[in-house]
Amino acid sequence: MAVVAHRFLLPGPEDAERSAEARDPAAADDHAAAPPTLPAQRAGRRSFTGPAVRMLAALGVLAACGALVEDAGASWGALFLTGLHADAATAGLAVVVFQTAMTIGRLSGDRVVDRFGQRAVARAGGVLAAAGMGAALAVPSIPAALAGFTLAGLGFATLVPAAMHTADELPGLPPGTGLTIVSWLLRGGFLLSPLLVGAVADLLSLRAGLLSVVLAGLVTIVLARVLTDRTHASA
Repeated sequence: MAVVAHRFLLPGPEDAERSAEARDPAAADDHAAAPPTLPAQRAGRRSFTGPAVRMLAALGVLAACGALVEDAGASWGALFLTGLHADAATAGLAVVVFQTAMTIGRLSGDRVVDRFGQRAVARAGGVLAAAGMGAALAVPSIPAALAGFTLAGLGFATLVPAAMHTADELPGLPPGTGLTIVSWLLRGGFLLSPLLVGAVADLLSLRAGLLSVVLAGLVTIVLARVLTDRTHASA
């Protein structure tokens, strides 16, 4: 796949300064006349500052929350409904309703985010997921569980793309660096969330393990303020 994709990569240098020079020949002449930049100076310009590290950590936590909720719907939904004495076909609906809601949220997410902003949408999604799964776990029944997974899928549909979008636009970092780091942390969430939910389920119950979805919703409500708000940026 990498060999095939290489043919379609965008041409030209990735450095924004050299891209600006390509658009403005005068800037290129001025740069040529300026003294060369030392490697230490170049590294200092691109070093990770404290605010950038904190932002990347917060965005990584948001992405991991999204991974946790996605894994909960895909890996544990059918098992949870089986514990409610659902037959095999009904238990499989947990994954179906979750993925359907997430697909609808992804397809309509850009329009909603452009209107209300990424922060408001992420907070509302966190409320939906926490309230829906909280109610499903507090009053366990098959209809409540299906509604809870539906709201969780819809609420977290835009969270991971929003975290990646914000990470890719963090100032002071080389192009693609923030996106790469948040992607690593996202994969960490996918790896750790099954272990977390499974360990709690072994110690207590699967209902207790799925409280992690409620916790992820609450964390999203708190950390949504770090997201770049497209509405405000456009204004």
